Amino acid sequence: MSPTATPSSASSLLDGRRFEGVVLERGKTSGDADTLIFERGLFRSTACDRYGYGDGPYTARATGDGLAFEAETESAQYGKLRWAGSVRDGKLDGTLTMLRDGKPTGEKWVVAGEVK
Repeated sequence: MSPTATPSSASSLLDGRRFEGVVLERGKTSGDADTLIFERGLFRSTACDRYGYGDGPYTARATGDGLAFEAETESAQYGKLRWAGSVRDGKLDGTLTMLRDGKPTGEKWVVAGEVK
């Protein structure tokens, strides 16, 4: 999907929203600062910029008490990241699964609050 793509109705549920927080390894209490950006049907994690991950398409759907989302970003050097999470009351909770050659190689958590 190109950066000027028009969002689908599903992705427009989160378009224009930003969340600041942290990416953590499982079992850790500190990690890398991150801003998660949903814009024009694309998802971006600023913590992943330095590893060559770009914007990737995302989908979002309403749930009983918030929104659920999924996204995938890719780096030529490190492979793909598959993101999944939820947004409730301005708080984003999610996971990212690292994939190399289509196989999971690790998982991290992300916790963030919406930037108003």
